[in-house]
Parts: sequence; C-alpha cells; structure tokens
Amino acid sequence: MTDKPTRQVHLSGGCQCGNIRYALYAQPNNASICHCRMCQKALGNLFGAFAGVKQAEFAWTRGSPKHFNSSEAIARDFCGDCGTPLTFRYLDRDRVSVALGSLDRPAAVPITSQYGIEGRLPGFGKLASLPGEKSNRGPKFASLQHPDRET
Repeated sequence: MTDKPTRQVHLSGGCQCGNIRYALYAQPNNASICHCRMCQKALGNLFGAFAGVKQAEFAWTRGSPKHFNSSEAIARDFCGDCGTPLTFRYLDRDRVSVALGSLDRPAAVPITSQYGIEGRLPGFGKLASLPGEKSNRGPKFASLQHPDRET
C-alpha cells in the first residue's frame, strides 16, 4: 500500500454560517488594507483587508461560493447563504487573496501596507485612540456564527 502525500494546512477560514470553508497551504503574503471605494462597497466597511497565496496553495474545503466580478479585472467570492466576503482575485493572475477577517486566526497575518489611500476616510488614523469597550455583553449577544475552526 502506498501512502498518498498530503499537504499541511497552514491556515483555514470560512464564512459566518460555516457552509463555505477554505484552506491555505502556504503563509499568505502581501497583507494589506485597501481603502478604495470598490473594496469599501464589496465589504460594506471602511476598507478591505486581504493577503494572498498562489492559486495552487488555496482550496475550497466545504461548499462552493458565489462570485461577483466587481470590475473587468477583479472577481470576489462570497457565501451565498450568509453573505460573508471571502476572496479577492485578479482574473489574469495565478493568485487568490482572502479577506483577513474570514481567517480562523486573522492575527496570524500581519498587515504590511495600504492601497487606495485616495479613498481613505478622514479620521482613519485616529481609530486606535478612540474610546472603546469590549463586546461581551451577555447571553443575548453570544455569537451564533460558525466557530473559528474546522467542524
């Protein structure tokens, strides 16, 4: 009997409801945030945060995402059930970038640059100094999202 070689999963992630999961077989690089209007709309947020790997180092492990071409050059994959944005990819490149917030361990990928700074909102640089509080407010606010691990 011959053992099949298996690749080691470096990082994994997925959507809120757990219907879509993916694996990265290499450390993603070029982690950045993008302030362009296209990323703002695609993520419904002030910016998008992404890091990528070669296409061969990425695999969907559960479910099939839907996708939307946000321009002639860019496709974005997302969960058709819960709407979680998952990937960003140029159609003419052998690379896929994952939304850092969809990773099970987003802190494992340090952000190193910013793009689309012409769309950066005023006051963005002050975010870290704003007053804050934790979001643990009791059982009514307990997460119903898929856990940050494979199940």
